[in-house]
Amino acid sequence: MQIIQQILFIALIIFAIALFAKKVKEIYSNINLGRDEDLTDNKAERWKNVLLLALGQKKMFRYPLVGIMHFAIYAGFIIINIEVLEIVLDGIFGTHRMFANPLGGFYTFVIDFFEILAICVLLACIIFLARRNILKIKRFRKHDLDGWPRTDANLILITEIILMSLFLTMNSADRALQLQGNAHYLDHGNFILSGFLASSMQHLSSSTLVATERTCWWLHITGIFAFLNYLPYSKHFHILLAFPNAYYKPLQPKGEMENMPNVEKEVQYIFKPELAPTNLPTGQAGGDAHTQKFGAKDIFDLSWKNLLDAYTCTECGRCTAACPANITGKLLNPRKIMMDTRDRMEEVRKNIKINGSFKDDSKTLLHNYITIEELRACTSCNACVEECPVSINPLDIIFELRRSLVMEESNAPAEWNAMFSNIENNFAPWKFNPEERDKWASEL
Repeated sequence: MQIIQQILFIALIIFAIALFAKKVKEIYSNINLGRDEDLTDNKAERWKNVLLLALGQKKMFRYPLVGIMHFAIYAGFIIINIEVLEIVLDGIFGTHRMFANPLGGFYTFVIDFFEILAICVLLACIIFLARRNILKIKRFRKHDLDGWPRTDANLILITEIILMSLFLTMNSADRALQLQGNAHYLDHGNFILSGFLASSMQHLSSSTLVATERTCWWLHITGIFAFLNYLPYSKHFHILLAFPNAYYKPLQPKGEMENMPNVEKEVQYIFKPELAPTNLPTGQAGGDAHTQKFGAKDIFDLSWKNLLDAYTCTECGRCTAACPANITGKLLNPRKIMMDTRDRMEEVRKNIKINGSFKDDSKTLLHNYITIEELRACTSCNACVEECPVSINPLDIIFELRRSLVMEESNAPAEWNAMFSNIENNFAPWKFNPEERDKWASEL
């Protein structure tokens, strides 16, 4: 019987890891649909960002109470899952609490620490559920979360509550069996929380307690493997992606646009015509400027970092809550920009799976997912970038889509076109002759 359980457990591990690896590979392929971007400079600063932003959750602590609760869930997820290593080894080798004897009295301290964290996770998840569904905080009630995104957020919190409850119940039944002197459950000391609960379970028969402990053990570890495979389909994949996203965070000042070299040369030649090559046809002073694509119309035109941002989005809505355009009732919603980008990637992947390679579906991220009205509402203030706890940059995607609108489609409001014309003809946004620019000083 024991060997059958071990075989089943090993099969479960192989299946869960293979399924997870398959989905992760697909997401990695989706991110690589974007154009290349070199973000490997200044490694020391990048590792500092990983420690502060991803591991230390620096931005979350701007809101101390929420930050502490979020950190409790995060620490619980990371640290309590160290206990999973023991469960996995027990399942493979048919042992029970393999680490207890080697660690001695320290083992009881470790389990006590895990149990305190488990209670913190339970309480934090209950509070977060209440914030979403009872207090109904405004950023959680917006229509971009209607349907699956709202269900996903609730489901993950409920799952964590169930997993922590199973962990505590398993330990309580285990401790009750220890107190009854069961031969297979050696006394490892009194656990701080489950030891208290065990006192109310001692009246149960040994067979009932064994069934409870084994059932909770199997449900707990199976639940963790199921949770692992659910993550890539959920916004909670940020638990893992926050680390590479923090490492590859652009280090230039917020809002600094990436200039296109060919366009930059053209502007320089306007101011200094003598620098322009004389052996090229008109309009080709920059070499291949006439063939280069401006901005982004679909995910293939965005950088891989933009696409990584989309998968890292936590859908917390802090970006949207801080957006002045959204606050004043305009259509722009930075969270939706990230969700739309992710949805487009998933649709493209389905297309590739069906056709072997991407086949034009007459859709693009611009227009079909993100509208002109949304893009034009952006003030480029960087509030969304500043607020994001995992260093996502919705503004970069907005810039690229807007650049495509203006430079590829000549699609701009009349006011913008007037400004563009003035800059081209007068080298300034205003309709004044550049030779008369300093005329105002003569009156002083």
